Amino acid sequence: MRAAARWTQAHLTAHRPAAVLTALATAGITISLLLATALFAYAADPWQRAFTQSSGAHVWIHTQGGAPAGSLAGLDEVRATSGPFRTVRTTASLQPGDARATLELRGAAKRPTTAAPQIVAGRWLDADTDAGTGAGATKGIVLESSVARAMWAKPGDTIVLSGFAAHLRVVGVADTAEVTFRAGETPGVAWVLPSTLDASDAGRDQRGRTIGLQLGDPADTDYVVQRAVTQLGADQITDVSTWRQAKAEAEGDNQLLGRLLGLFGLGALLAAALAVGGAISTRIRGHLRDISILKAIGFTPGQVVRMFVALHLGLALLGVALGALLTQLVGTLVPGRIGEAMALWRQLPGHAWLTLVISGGVVAFIGAATCLAAWRAGRVSPVPVARAATAAGGRASALTRRALGLRVPPALVLGWRGAFHRPLRSSAAVARLAVPLLLITIALGAWTTLDRFSSHPENVGLPAALTARSDTLDDRRLRQLLDSQRQMTAYPGAEVQALVPGQTGTITLRGLGTDARPYPGAVVEGRAARGPDEAVAGQGLLDLLDARVGDWVRMTVAGRPHVLHIVGRSIEAADGGRVVSTTLDTLREGDSDAVAPGASAPPRPDFYQLVLRHGADPDSVREALSKASAGRLEVREIPNPADQLSAVRAVSVGLIAVLTLIGLVELATTVGAGVRDRSRDLLALRAVGLTPRQITAVIVSATAFITLAAALAGTTLGVLASQWLIDLQGRTSGWGTGIAQRPAPGILLLVIVIAVLIAATATVLPAARAARRRLADSATDLL
Repeated sequence: MRAAARWTQAHLTAHRPAAVLTALATAGITISLLLATALFAYAADPWQRAFTQSSGAHVWIHTQGGAPAGSLAGLDEVRATSGPFRTVRTTASLQPGDARATLELRGAAKRPTTAAPQIVAGRWLDADTDAGTGAGATKGIVLESSVARAMWAKPGDTIVLSGFAAHLRVVGVADTAEVTFRAGETPGVAWVLPSTLDASDAGRDQRGRTIGLQLGDPADTDYVVQRAVTQLGADQITDVSTWRQAKAEAEGDNQLLGRLLGLFGLGALLAAALAVGGAISTRIRGHLRDISILKAIGFTPGQVVRMFVALHLGLALLGVALGALLTQLVGTLVPGRIGEAMALWRQLPGHAWLTLVISGGVVAFIGAATCLAAWRAGRVSPVPVARAATAAGGRASALTRRALGLRVPPALVLGWRGAFHRPLRSSAAVARLAVPLLLITIALGAWTTLDRFSSHPENVGLPAALTARSDTLDDRRLRQLLDSQRQMTAYPGAEVQALVPGQTGTITLRGLGTDARPYPGAVVEGRAARGPDEAVAGQGLLDLLDARVGDWVRMTVAGRPHVLHIVGRSIEAADGGRVVSTTLDTLREGDSDAVAPGASAPPRPDFYQLVLRHGADPDSVREALSKASAGRLEVREIPNPADQLSAVRAVSVGLIAVLTLIGLVELATTVGAGVRDRSRDLLALRAVGLTPRQITAVIVSATAFITLAAALAGTTLGVLASQWLIDLQGRTSGWGTGIAQRPAPGILLLVIVIAVLIAATATVLPAARAARRRLADSATDLL
């Protein structure tokens, strides 16, 4: 035991730089994994982020106006409350005649501390400026973000509320962790000053109270709801919502983001595992001579294995502890999104055990890799073998001899042979270095696909940027107004819910364009609908009906059957792809058949899809239409699926940085192994007349060839994997295949060039030192 400890101490003293680099590499990988986990949690769970930042409430109780809602604060399970607030139920719209949204107005004299709304645009209410008491002043209102999006309201807009004589001015938009607005189901939340509530002429049945309860233990949610009903009376409670409902809704909206980030996280963990395992195996292989000496003086194979395991586990524990400590102490001080993610992650439930799991996982993997390599060390013969001499005994390959005959520089020829003359070892190094490059290429593929949605939405089924409708203009005047705008083309449309045989849910049946002017939708399979009864469908609908392009499908709308011929498949991001699109003429055929003789024509279009000309600005077009219609035309921007995945861009940058660090760790291993292997050849290289500069070029070119092979393999496989994974996600989400966009060849070439340049630059200094070593030192490395 004492001898093993003295050998370990002597080994660390003799190889102090290598030990420090091993510990720092382990610390860097630990920091990378912890930061990646924090970023994934920050981006993939926005509800938890909002709940934590706002100190959210677990239960919201809505009661009658005269109920003593404040008494619920005395329940033993309640830690804090938000409110109670006096409330008024009303409807709101931007302009008279526009679509209306149901609101629950809450009177708040100041911003709550528990379940505090997080302002994302504008500001909070000010009692001096938003009470509407001055001359020409208007009362202020803060809208919850989901209802603000539904109304297309922003700070500075004025909205019309039923029961209020004067308009209210939107002063802010806020995020909450409550159940979000859903038209016809859940009212949106808005905050006003108490004096504003007093100005409403709402009846008693529209007034109430709302209180948010923050619990000491979220598991007590159902029990607290039961106690609240018992204490206040079932007749006094009008509605109850819990954190579970809000979380379920938010998770449903972010499944795609979570899957993408989860895939990236697992890939980064695999790359880190391979890098650490390769570093340890290479390190032990570099000390086979020391192991032979230990066995020659009496160490047993078990002692050798235990020494190496203890040595590398000690370095791993030191590196992991250092990485975890630095992440906890300095992580929140990093500017930008990483610092915000770390600050939030430390407040999330499960942060402590997740840190321990990640740190323990790194140590466990290093231990497993060390045990495997140490087991190989235990089998080393106590009699050293002249490895370089035996390895060099083979003849040069035909390719090598031909290259020398063509007067290719000897440094390149010998570098090529030095890189690949041990196929198994070279293949392992190429594979380990290719993994981070493969994942970087996948991240670039995801980024490029998002750019395709943003810059060329017409190629992914989103040709229209705006939709317009009006409840006050007749269709003839509306069509004249839209046709007068030269920056766009308007296509009439309608949308209904339909039932299909054997299904209890509904699908979306959409009519866009006419037979004379078909809608320019993107079709990725088959062709566009041009004739009567023809339609294109999304992948979600085809999967639901187990149908294919070319089939006929039957559906029912308000008791009237529609039989359509599916002639193509389109990319449909809405409603899980359960959408079938035809022309407005085909959709209205059933209505025309149902119109009685002498009656008016079929109903007017429900809306118009506005396809903008190249270079037109949606905001400018929207403003021009609003002015031309004197505010009687409602124009909204069509949501782009890329908007909900905007966090992927920032996280991709962090992911690429993490993978770059992991790649550098593996590159350091490759450089060290290459320099050590070539050092054994110094006698032969100098004997054939190579100068130190040429020897340096041999070592550098060998590392560059390995990196080039890894970069070519990683980028090629990454392009294929990226396309397959994105199309797989599109198929499972109902969008359908055909959405993936490969990174530009120039970008891939830049990745390859940068990887090779970094490898060559990192090898120059150690290669130059090795080339200038004394011949006697090199001769000892033969054993």
